[in-house]
Amino acid sequence: MIHYKISSKNPAGHYFDVVLTIPVADPDGQVLRLPAWIPGSYMIRDFARNIVEISAHCNSKSLSMTQLDKSSWLVEVCREPVSIQYRVYAWDLSVRSAHLDTTHGFFNGTSVFLEVVGQSDLPCEIEVIAPETENSEKWKLATTLTRKLGGDFEFGSFQADNYQELIDHPVEMGDFTQFDFEACGIRHDVILTGRFNCDEKRLSDDLTKICEQHIKMFGVPAPMSRYMFLVMVVGEGYGGLEHSSCTSLLCSRINLPQPGQSELTDEYRDFLGLCSHEYFHSWNVKRIKPAVFDNPDLSKEVYTPLLWAFEGITSYYDDLGMLRCGRLSIDDYLELVGRTITRVQRGTGRTRQSAAESSFNAWSKFYKQDENSANAIVSYYAKGMMIAMCLDLKIRQLTDHDKSLDDVMRILWSHYQQTGKGLHDTEIQHIIAELVGSDISEFLELLINQRVDLPLEELLETISIRLEYRVSAGQLDKGGKVNDDLPACTLGAVVAEADGVLQVVSVKEDAAAQQAGISAGDTIIAINGLRANMKSYQDWLKLSVAGSQHQLTAFRRDELMNFEVELQKPDKDTAVLTIIDPSSESFNNWLQRKEA
Repeated sequence: MIHYKISSKNPAGHYFDVVLTIPVADPDGQVLRLPAWIPGSYMIRDFARNIVEISAHCNSKSLSMTQLDKSSWLVEVCREPVSIQYRVYAWDLSVRSAHLDTTHGFFNGTSVFLEVVGQSDLPCEIEVIAPETENSEKWKLATTLTRKLGGDFEFGSFQADNYQELIDHPVEMGDFTQFDFEACGIRHDVILTGRFNCDEKRLSDDLTKICEQHIKMFGVPAPMSRYMFLVMVVGEGYGGLEHSSCTSLLCSRINLPQPGQSELTDEYRDFLGLCSHEYFHSWNVKRIKPAVFDNPDLSKEVYTPLLWAFEGITSYYDDLGMLRCGRLSIDDYLELVGRTITRVQRGTGRTRQSAAESSFNAWSKFYKQDENSANAIVSYYAKGMMIAMCLDLKIRQLTDHDKSLDDVMRILWSHYQQTGKGLHDTEIQHIIAELVGSDISEFLELLINQRVDLPLEELLETISIRLEYRVSAGQLDKGGKVNDDLPACTLGAVVAEADGVLQVVSVKEDAAAQQAGISAGDTIIAINGLRANMKSYQDWLKLSVAGSQHQLTAFRRDELMNFEVELQKPDKDTAVLTIIDPSSESFNNWLQRKEA
């Protein structure tokens, strides 16, 4: 058994101290390696850069360590148990890495536990000791690792069957708030860390409905015996990362339901959607997954064209599940769908990258976006959600609403339960073709592999929903709703106000700004000889006429520049969805969940 002990002698310095004990090391010299990325977040993050000290010993004798590359070491040969001591800097307040101070600690195993290469299949024991800080006696510990020693929420010993399981259970520690609820007979814990106000009962009731919705769609029992929502609450922040029996979440205080508040705010709606999304991943990506993720090499990129299915289908069901269990109104749901369509429609990248290409290039493009990304790429989350909706509606259309994407997901779940294996690149297409009983390969090719707009408008009409496009009301207009306060012109740029000046964030390809020579990073200081701010900028676009000429003055770095701009008429790129006939049988059939 591989043994890890993690503690901290200096939490104020943000250091975790780890001791790794290897009972029987490789007789040719043991290689140790820290992952370069974490499953669920497809970017090389080089976690080993946070190791600031490392040494090896055998029977009190110091062993030499040779660094082989940026994240692995070779330990000198020793015939006795080997002990590795190392220190990890933990100051990344995110769901992906590790964070430690005198108020709380959090870590993913990929950030702190070295892999013993060649012994990854061996069981692991993990001893977690409370950091040495003034209030550590009040600290508790939350994780879904199998407990070996200690009571619930106490520090102690844990175990994992192998290294892959070890790194799939993040750990939160501190003086956190905890409450729990039951969904389909499974205990679910909510762990809230930080300073906040929260209506715990409301959050518990809402999460119960959402979790039960997803469990019942795939079929009872749930795939886990216990589940945890590990939530770090901050002033500004948002994100989530899925694990097999828990999720790590980061949210702003305003995202939580406030005591005495009954309305569904946009912020709380977003948080519930995030919880729903990560929980659905318990099936889709943590178990149903691409074959290349069955035992991925965490030292380098692992490519797949299927992320559109695993993130896109999940993005379809996160809000649809909330609608079906009554946590969202139909108007709220259609607004959210409209916003997703709008995000895709506004980017010219949708004509340059298919969903499969977006998935494959996530490592180098989606997770490394810059000022030109909207012109170059499409999100496999957003377009994947639209593909999932198209698939659902097409299956319903071809089977007279007898089958749906729900059935596809249950077939995929059954496949995983029977084989434990991931999916090959075209397996989902084959399942859909068999389900509908006809050849729809051209349709699937268009959705997945072509760089074209999707036939969502006509498919939505089959369930009595109308999709229309209007002009954007400005940068804050995310779509999904009717808006009559529309500008007459557009510059074709995203502009942000900071310290009283306007900064160009990005420029749309072939739009007025680019044609005039304006670039991302330019600071606009005057429009037609008058000082520019956000209000004057917005008024200018509303009151001007398309085709009119204007003078913009800006700094590019420290150089003053003048631009002649011909404003353009705004594109109709903002989606609005409305119900044609709420009594339609197809519409109501789509709203209902058919349980497994």
